[in-house]
Formats: sequence, C-alpha cells, structure tokens
Amino acid sequence: MPSLKHTTMKSRIFIAMVTLLLAFGTKINAQTKPARDAVKQKTVLLLNAHLTYKGFSEGKLNKAFYDKAKEFFLSQNFKVLETKIEDGYNVEEEVEKHMQADIIVLQTPVNWENTPWIYKKYVDEVFTHAMFSQKFLTGDGRSEIDPTKQYGTGGKMYGKKFLLSTTWNAPEESFNNPKNLTWKGKSADDALFNIGANYSFVGFEVLPGHYCYDVFHNKHIKEDLESYPKYLKKVFGL
Repeated sequence: MPSLKHTTMKSRIFIAMVTLLLAFGTKINAQTKPARDAVKQKTVLLLNAHLTYKGFSEGKLNKAFYDKAKEFFLSQNFKVLETKIEDGYNVEEEVEKHMQADIIVLQTPVNWENTPWIYKKYVDEVFTHAMFSQKFLTGDGRSEIDPTKQYGTGGKMYGKKFLLSTTWNAPEESFNNPKNLTWKGKSADDALFNIGANYSFVGFEVLPGHYCYDVFHNKHIKEDLESYPKYLKKVFGL
C-alpha cells in the first residue's frame, strides 16, 4: 500500500496541475477576448428610394427586393438600419446612420434613366450636412501644398461598401451592345455610374450593381428575387 506521505504528495501534484491548467485557460481566454471583441456585429443601412405613382407604380417590386435584402442581412447577424425616403427622414439621423453602417444598399426603380427625384434631394441634404460637419469628408482631396493629391480623395468613409439594386424597364440585351442607340455599348453599371459617384467621392467602395431588367415583360422576376440573396452573399463575400 502507498504511504500516507506518498498519497499526500500525489494530491498536491494533482491540485497544482489543476490550478496550472485553470490559470492557463484563463490566460488563453484573456488573450482571445480582444480577438472576439474585434469581430463586432456589422451594420447595414437599407435605403428605399421608390416614389409612388398611384395606379402606375406602387412600389411592390422594389419592396420585395428590399425585404429580401433585409431578410438576408438579418440571417447574417447584421444590425439593420432602414430608411424609406418617401416616408420622410431626419437629415442628422441619416448622417449618423451612414457613419454607423459598414454597408449601404440602395433599392430604387430607374425612372427616366435615373433615380426618382426624392433620392437626389436626399443625397443633397444628407451629404451637404455631412460636408459642413466634416463627418463624411474633409474636402475634395486636393492640396495646394501637394499638387499630386487628386480630386475626390478627401473622403473619410474608406472601408465601407455601397451597392445599387434597381428595377427598370430596359432589357438586359440593351447593355454592352454597341448597336443600342441609347446606351451605345455601355454596361448597366456605366449607365448608372452617377448614382454611386457621391459614395465613391467620400471613400466608399462601389460594388457592381444588381439589376432586375425589363420589369414590364420579365417572366423571370420570381427567379431574380430568389437569386438576390446569393448575389448579396457573393458580392459582399459573406
């Protein structure tokens, strides 16, 4: 039989090992906590720029894409901020939403080859307010001291991403077609470049847009809606 002294020694060694393991585990948790904290919940701002025309354009299709995006980002554990421009907004609150957001998704119909006018008004008000407060940018990027600095490099929103999602009557085959008299070989992204230009100006990365074409004749709208989350997953690398 082992002696009492030998048994006591083994107990002390066991207790020492358990204490060491607990201390080591605590140290690992302390070291990994900053890493866990660094992976913070991301935020997306969803903008709906639809303007209602009773009996002609009620906004159901744009709402459907908007809702698909909201559902997708919630499933990815994003914090979702929302603005339906037609319902009104507070300019200062919209500036703060942009500051919080990692991603902006603009859902809009294309009316006369552009967004509805309410979106341009929204941009003018929100971006001008942010210009004066210098929250989005410090200036246009140029410098009298350093003439190599380019126009459009004064933004403070680098690291954020902007995506345009549209519905429009133009058929897909009218783009990237040099024979098309309207677009003259331009892509859909080229045709709507101006919509994302203000975001690029303040530092956002403008991603390739998502387009639902030929909405009055499109027989594949259901499929376009179903595939939209896959596009979001791919374009944002989620």
